[in-house]
Amino acid sequence: MESPSQRIEALNLQLPPAPTPAGVYRPVLVIDNFLYVSGQGPVNSDGSLITGRAGDNLDEDQAKLAARQVGLTMLSTITTHFGSLDKIKRMVKVLGMVNCTPDFGKQPYVINGFSELMVDIFGEENGIGVRSAVGMMLPNNIAVEIEAVFELHQ
Repeated sequence: MESPSQRIEALNLQLPPAPTPAGVYRPVLVIDNFLYVSGQGPVNSDGSLITGRAGDNLDEDQAKLAARQVGLTMLSTITTHFGSLDKIKRMVKVLGMVNCTPDFGKQPYVINGFSELMVDIFGEENGIGVRSAVGMMLPNNIAVEIEAVFELHQ
């Protein structure tokens, strides 16, 4: 199988600029053999954010695309603050948060936008980890925020 960086090239994916921290935290942190990535929002290639609420001014498919964009943002953050994506062995854990109305119930569908991208990059076996998908209010009205943990190659 191709490496993650080769998959990005083969899929012709364009990573947006890595966002600067919006508070007092590290974008990424390595502990033992794990890479922890702070919550990421959906950054467009021009640096703007995808905003809106699922069930209000975003439908489920627009929110799913925003979750996919969070995946691209996360890959950019990892590359910028950690190094090569090829050092990653597998996805371990995902916490997906969807900015949505109280009656919106398709958070798992929305976060699939992120999860499907991780499978495209890391493969079926290593791109799927454990996951939670919840609804909440998010800062600056961003559509989706996702944090993740990856296992690194030894």
